[in-house]
Amino acid sequence: MNEAQDAADPASHPYSKLTPDLVMDAVESTGLRCDARILQLNSYENRVYQIGIEDDEPVIGKFYRHNRWSDEQILEEHNFTLELVEEDVSVVPPLRISGDATLSSHEGFRFALYPRRGGRPPALDDLSSLTILGRHIARIHSVGGITDFTTRPSISIESFGYDSRTFLIENNFISPELLPAYESVTEHLLAQITEIFGLLETRSIRLHGDCHMGNVLWRNDLPHFVDFDDARIGPPIQDLWMMLSGDREDQQKQLSKILEGYQDFCHFDTRQVRLIEPLRSLRLMYHSAWIARRWQDPAFPRAFPFFNTERYWSNHILDLREQWSKLSEPTLEIYI
Repeated sequence: MNEAQDAADPASHPYSKLTPDLVMDAVESTGLRCDARILQLNSYENRVYQIGIEDDEPVIGKFYRHNRWSDEQILEEHNFTLELVEEDVSVVPPLRISGDATLSSHEGFRFALYPRRGGRPPALDDLSSLTILGRHIARIHSVGGITDFTTRPSISIESFGYDSRTFLIENNFISPELLPAYESVTEHLLAQITEIFGLLETRSIRLHGDCHMGNVLWRNDLPHFVDFDDARIGPPIQDLWMMLSGDREDQQKQLSKILEGYQDFCHFDTRQVRLIEPLRSLRLMYHSAWIARRWQDPAFPRAFPFFNTERYWSNHILDLREQWSKLSEPTLEIYI
């Protein structure tokens, strides 16, 4: 690693100023009274806490990372979830904490408060659960297709692929010994992804954007979707493919069950199945660059101690080569 990649002194990072006292002061600036119980929850991009409230249920406080989203982009996410709630879609929207506003700030930190919601992970071995998930994702997409975001970005080859590649190369994250292999596989991979996207003119809509099982809480036999922080514009398949796991046969069964429910509420353009492996490839590239971009945040070296080693980049290059090969394989077959 070069000097710029060394983990930063924790005291120098903006989040070092986010002390328990500041968290409580921020919450109390909205008129609530804290009871001094604070539990930090598992989140890397932002800082998220469960905060006890006197004579009431705890709230969840999300303190946004500096310089990631603008106020307008955060409010577009908030308004999307509020729009979904108005249509009886089960999501967890932010609370109105300052008059009618959902976004507030205190001592340089922007934050939002959410009601606490419990639940368990979906049962992955229950195919009927996937059909229910499909119905509810379709309802999100029905609302998402009504209008577009005006300030939030799209899922694109440029931002997820080329920008990630450029950042890692220009900031010397990849060793000179592995750099030629990385440059070669990503050049060919992105060229083929660009060709595939160019052949498919599919509709893009407002999406959850990070719709994996970790962002679904199962309660009362229904899925409840949380954390729209990565909401973007993109093809509907983006909110479906991350629900798939296992081998090809398993994924075909899972996708078929998801679409069985999805098409109760939304038409699905089956050509989009061709985008699953390209989108998976872009996510792999974006994820590595995401960790690299956050490497100065002390939470990231602790959470990803294996990152930025020779072994990590060797495995990453192998994963990208496998993805390049998968782009030429037949798409998943669906049975609906």
